[in-house]
Amino acid sequence: MARNPYSVLGVATTASDSEIRAAFRKLAKQYHPDKNKDDKKAEEKFKEISAAFDIVGDSDRRKKFDAGEIDADGRERPQAQYRQWTGGGPFQGAQGAGPGQAGYGGGFASKGDFDDLGDIFADLFGAGRGRGSSAGQAGSGMGGGMGGGGAYGGHQVRGRDVRYRLDVDFLDAARGAKRRVTMADGRALDINIPAGVDNGQTLRLRGQGEPGPGGKGDVYVEVTVKPHSVFERDGADIHIEAPITLKEAVLGGKITAPTIAGDVAITVPKWSSSGAVLRLKGRGVAAPGKAAGDQYVKLKIVLPEGGDDELEEFVREWKSADASAPRKHFAGV
Repeated sequence: MARNPYSVLGVATTASDSEIRAAFRKLAKQYHPDKNKDDKKAEEKFKEISAAFDIVGDSDRRKKFDAGEIDADGRERPQAQYRQWTGGGPFQGAQGAGPGQAGYGGGFASKGDFDDLGDIFADLFGAGRGRGSSAGQAGSGMGGGMGGGGAYGGHQVRGRDVRYRLDVDFLDAARGAKRRVTMADGRALDINIPAGVDNGQTLRLRGQGEPGPGGKGDVYVEVTVKPHSVFERDGADIHIEAPITLKEAVLGGKITAPTIAGDVAITVPKWSSSGAVLRLKGRGVAAPGKAAGDQYVKLKIVLPEGGDDELEEFVREWKSADASAPRKHFAGV
């Protein structure tokens, strides 16, 4: 049986939520597998503190633990199961509808599943890591059901589902990629990120959750797409801003523009103004089974840095420039 979670985290039973989170952050950073390569003791300690925070880091589960309704492993005590079952019907996660049919466990995700362990691990280990690291690690899952070992009516309980957050680079999300992450139990897991995955989308990995008498639960991975310095996404469409010179704006010409699939040559029409938008059909995001979106290139005229005496002299002598009246629509406002 697991140790008391308060003792594992080194906090009092009266500790505030912020004190518990601070203690977990400190210990998780100290014993994280990335910082303790091939150290089995550190790995076991990391699992233990993750499991402890799984209990007392969630307000609902902490209340149940303090009330003696669940043990340090998160399993419901027999008397707690009985009280809840006789209180009016199957509780969240039951697999059946009537007496003798419903099994406990499985379950649905609680609202806080992504907000605690996921945010903490993203803060500690998610930033600035490359592919193949444990950047996507988000601690042990808190989702769905109590994961008890028993069953009612002959139905065996699946293991608990586990939830994680994963930071994904913009281009990896647009084009698809494979990421290897380290789970809270120390397992390395390859995650296939499908092309076109969007921010906030959840990927389901069947049979990769916690074990149970009725088989393993699932892993749910919520994707957070990092912003890009050049590309912006709107659904399946991509938007960029392309600087052009005054000469290119007046005379037109070929320029090179980036797309999510690589650079392409595009033609700037003569007399293009800042704000003009060019459409590159089919150069957006192509999700499986869906048509590719488009890329939109917004032109922006950029004048020479430091000025240009020859250009200034030309504009002074440019008689017809004043006749264009670009602000005539302001009249009468």
